[in-house]
Amino acid sequence: MPDPAPASPIRVLIVDDHAVVRQGLKAFLRVQDDIEFVGEAANGAEAVTQAVSLQADVILMDLIMPEMDGVETMRQLTAAGVESKVLVLTSFAEDEQILAAIKAGAAGYLLKDVQPQELGNAIRSVHAGDAQLHPSVASKLMREVAAADSRGKDADALTARELDVLKALARGMSNKEIAAELGVAEKTVKTHVSSILRKLGVADRTQAALYAVRERLADPQ
Repeated sequence: MPDPAPASPIRVLIVDDHAVVRQGLKAFLRVQDDIEFVGEAANGAEAVTQAVSLQADVILMDLIMPEMDGVETMRQLTAAGVESKVLVLTSFAEDEQILAAIKAGAAGYLLKDVQPQELGNAIRSVHAGDAQLHPSVASKLMREVAAADSRGKDADALTARELDVLKALARGMSNKEIAAELGVAEKTVKTHVSSILRKLGVADRTQAALYAVRERLADPQ
């Protein structure tokens, strides 16, 4: 049989108002075999235009920018039907900004002190559908949502297997890892995740994981 065709590189759009940051990120991306730099923007307004035009797989986005900040930019991207995954890369880790970014649809939240290898892995993970949070950001989120002490009624609609999957999501496991742990096909896990998001009324697996911790269905990791 012929060898399978190589996977297409992950197309990345960089959004940051500092030219030196964009240059550094471009240099890093260009030496990655499986990641391709496709464009850049210096503010939120430019980001929306570029994102609609380029339809990149992943958008690396700062939060504090002129004209339109990162949170509002993500809202505009959603309104425009852009399906790119947004990976926040910023210097700020205030609770309000973190929660606002997650609610706006960020698939990951990293601080700019992240190591290059960790950034590359985060881009790959976000592209694969897994949430990525800087450890200090994850800690802040866990503290924010762990205060509630009652289980929400929405969880009652979940099946026993869906609860197992939800608890695994809260531990940061990927679909592949969950499938291996539960002894089911990865496709089955994806179906369970979709059902969980629908029943809980949340937008993504990050919000589902936060729900699990908040409602004490799983221990914060």
